[in-house]
Amino acid sequence: MKVVERELTVKIDPGLQARPAAKFVQEANRFSSEIFLEKGGKQVNAKSIMGVMSLAIGMNEVVGIQADGPDEDEAIEKLSQFITAES
Repeated sequence: MKVVERELTVKIDPGLQARPAAKFVQEANRFSSEIFLEKGGKQVNAKSIMGVMSLAIGMNEVVGIQADGPDEDEAIEKLSQFITAES
């Protein structure tokens, strides 16, 4: 299997903080693929609330997302839509 990667600009206000981060992690956990978020050279498990919160991702910041597994394409598509949705 190939790893699917995408670079995105976060459009959620105020970013992936608190409630939006929790919703993102909940959405990520619906997929069986391994999913990772990356910011500034630090990569974390996108299914971990502590990992996502540790990146302190703000609105209009650029993040990388990658998925590897049987539903990787769907995972990247859905999570990308979540991150880039105007709020």
